[in-house]
Amino acid sequence: MKNSPLPLLLPLIFAMSVLLQTAGCGRPAQEEAAASPPEVTVYRVVARDTPVSFEFVGKTESSRRVEVRSRVEGFLEKRLYKEGAFVEEGQPLFRMDEKPFKVALQAAEAELAQQEARLVTAESNLKRVRPLARQNAVAQKELDDALGSYRSAAAAVEAARAKVTQARLNLGYTLIKSPVSGASSFAIKQEGAYIGVGTDSLLTYVAQLEPMWVEFSVSENQVLKLRSLLRQGLLREPPGKNYEVEVVMADGGIYPHRGQITFADVALSEETGTFLIRAEVANPDNSLHPGQFVRALIKGAVRPNAILVPQRAVQQGAQGSFVWVVDARGKAEFRPVEVGPWYEKQWFIDDGLENGETVVVDGALRLRAGIPVQITSPERDAETDANTAGRT
Repeated sequence: MKNSPLPLLLPLIFAMSVLLQTAGCGRPAQEEAAASPPEVTVYRVVARDTPVSFEFVGKTESSRRVEVRSRVEGFLEKRLYKEGAFVEEGQPLFRMDEKPFKVALQAAEAELAQQEARLVTAESNLKRVRPLARQNAVAQKELDDALGSYRSAAAAVEAARAKVTQARLNLGYTLIKSPVSGASSFAIKQEGAYIGVGTDSLLTYVAQLEPMWVEFSVSENQVLKLRSLLRQGLLREPPGKNYEVEVVMADGGIYPHRGQITFADVALSEETGTFLIRAEVANPDNSLHPGQFVRALIKGAVRPNAILVPQRAVQQGAQGSFVWVVDARGKAEFRPVEVGPWYEKQWFIDDGLENGETVVVDGALRLRAGIPVQITSPERDAETDANTAGRT
């Protein structure tokens, strides 16, 4: 009797029956999963006036940086201040050798005394000649000579007196004082150095710290874009164009005092292609010093009826930015949008969305145009987020 093939076929038949049963059971589940609408979370758009700020990299500058110079020539005798310390207005900083200036003052005072003696003699001679001239006892020439001598002596006295004043000023200039209150710099000249005139007379700097300036540059493109937004009504300036400046320090901390823009250059710099803007900031505790790099946030402008959506809602495609919108029938709609500036984890939408529309935030990867969606989270809107941000 030949061997029957049935024992060999039984395992194969069993495996095929299991596969057919498994395939028959899985197909309805897959069809059911494909038929269920995608679950999404949404965000309802609410148009509202939104404050905006513009950020620039700035640098702190002293509102009055003064060069301390010598007004007279001579040898520097002593430095009277601690380099880098805060100095008060009128505080002595340097002392020059005053001995030559004392000698010059004595010489000027001696010359003044000499000229005053000549004036006394000339005055006495004039008093003697004038009565005689009235009586025709002397010639008119003698009266004229006496009067000329008196006037010459009086002028010489005034010249000598001016020399005394100048000598006293020069002596006073040997004690060099701070013209303002502020932070002092290092001493450029040391004790024993000869101080000349002109460029050789610079001794140090004093930088006034209250108030401080924050200077930053605005490019021509930024200015043109700002004007375009104003013309289109996408931006509204503060009343009186009184922008406030918030200073952000290098560590991210917010400086407690806000400033005001006090100067905007009307001329474009040929070197940098930018406009210089200057803000004045109070510095009562001298926490700001010249030369610090900060971020300047220009506040006060408002975007009227602005449309904002969360960052996650905006996606990038081959044709640019787009969002998914849930229409009135509960179906997904592909919507290209024009994205504006960034604002507190949200994007301004300049074009493509209207007030009251519902935007998909999460779950957009499974969406196709026209398919129904299922909203699984409570609907949030821009007004709710604004109120939450205000409470925090």
